[in-house]
Amino acid sequence: MAKWIWLVLFMSLPLAGRAEPGNIRVVSEEWADYTNADGTGLAWDLLRAIFEPAGYKVQVRTDLYLRSIGLVRDGQADIWVGSYHQEREVLYPRWPYDVDHIYALGSARNPAPKPDHLGDYRLAWVHGYELQRYLPGVRDYQQVQRRVGILSMLDKGRIDYYIDAHSEIQVILQAAPNPQDYRLSHLAELPLYLGFANTSEGHRLRDLFDRRMDELVPAGALRPIFARWQQPYPFDRIGKPGSTASIGVGDNLE
Repeated sequence: MAKWIWLVLFMSLPLAGRAEPGNIRVVSEEWADYTNADGTGLAWDLLRAIFEPAGYKVQVRTDLYLRSIGLVRDGQADIWVGSYHQEREVLYPRWPYDVDHIYALGSARNPAPKPDHLGDYRLAWVHGYELQRYLPGVRDYQQVQRRVGILSMLDKGRIDYYIDAHSEIQVILQAAPNPQDYRLSHLAELPLYLGFANTSEGHRLRDLFDRRMDELVPAGALRPIFARWQQPYPFDRIGKPGSTASIGVGDNLE
């Protein structure tokens, strides 16, 4: 009987060397069709394709952008989505995972802003986005907590232009009674990065992310995900990290 008991206990132990699936806690602001609160969206699909074949389970959480950063810094999450390069003092990989298509929304009565003269305008964007670090000459800007009320700010002349990703401005315009009263102007293409917690696990996850991107991008394995969500494939323009291909202020995909 004792032999059978020891045999059952031995068989119940994990096999030596077999990695049990871990969990990656990822947090993001909710962006439509990108990081939906229900776990669907382009970015969530990308992270699953990158990490889950390597034995990890991606656990997603929705929160405000600045709180997402705080959760990673406090060790309550491993990764936040949607950072610009070296935006915060956390761990950054070599590879971006996407590109932010940055546009200015203004009144159709006004001319399109010139990207190299942004310091001449009164600007606004979402609190915490740090766009002043990536757009040239910015001086006069406001940060808003929510996108609700942006059209009113434009209509009342409180700001000249609201700056955001193209997809988010499209959501704003969908709620406009007269969307033809507004003008969209392209400003920049900014690579997007994951921000990793500065922990031993964060170092492992960052290095795993780069290794996986080294494999997946040359193979074109991520291209179908962008096609599924009807978004431009970024790596035709970005190239490999450290390559001469680059995008930034003034570049246009149109």
